[in-house]
Amino acid sequence: MKEKAVNYYMNNGYSCSESVIKAAIDEGLCDKSFLSAATSFCGGMSSGCVCGAVAAAQMISGIHFGRDNIYGNQDSAREKAAFIVEEFKKRNKVTCCRVLSKNLSGMERKQNCSKYVADACEILEQLLNVKV
Repeated sequence: MKEKAVNYYMNNGYSCSESVIKAAIDEGLCDKSFLSAATSFCGGMSSGCVCGAVAAAQMISGIHFGRDNIYGNQDSAREKAAFIVEEFKKRNKVTCCRVLSKNLSGMERKQNCSKYVADACEILEQLLNVKV
């Protein structure tokens, strides 16, 4: 999933959040309708706050562990959400897009942020493997 997401991000015009969701769609982890929802999460939700790749991982986690799901409930979903954030922080210290992207732009920003797309996918895959 990680390689697909990074490819979508670097080479196909998808944002960080869209790339994670697009790769998740390819893996059968969510419905294709989530792609349009992910569009608004890039650029730290257009405010520079939470990294879009983290937000996308949270969306996929919610699908699998959220309310009315056979694998989870509200408490389970929150526990999994906290896991994503903590694992991402272990790797990158923060989840803030503005801090992570270092005010870079263009290809320089893409190259910098591709690591965060990869990290979010790895953490999500780790989380979903625990589900079974």
